[in-house]
Amino acid sequence: MKCFEYNKKNDFICKKKNCRYWLENKESNNCCLNFEKKEKITLEEIGKIFNVTRMRICQIEKNALNKIKDQIKKLL
Repeated sequence: MKCFEYNKKNDFICKKKNCRYWLENKESNNCCLNFEKKEKITLEEIGKIFNVTRMRICQIEKNALNKIKDQIKKLL
């Protein structure tokens, strides 16, 4: 069982701050892989999780989508 699965199953708050997936968010047991929300999440909410602005999240999203589009174009 992986660390984040164990933490989620046992409702354990992760304390491994050196883990690449660690983030200070008790709702997700301090693991970005455990973050779940049933309804849609806004860019502002994501920004609060990662302690950056909504605009920065928007920039990251736009950059990621452009990279995906470029990869699709290469395949066609």
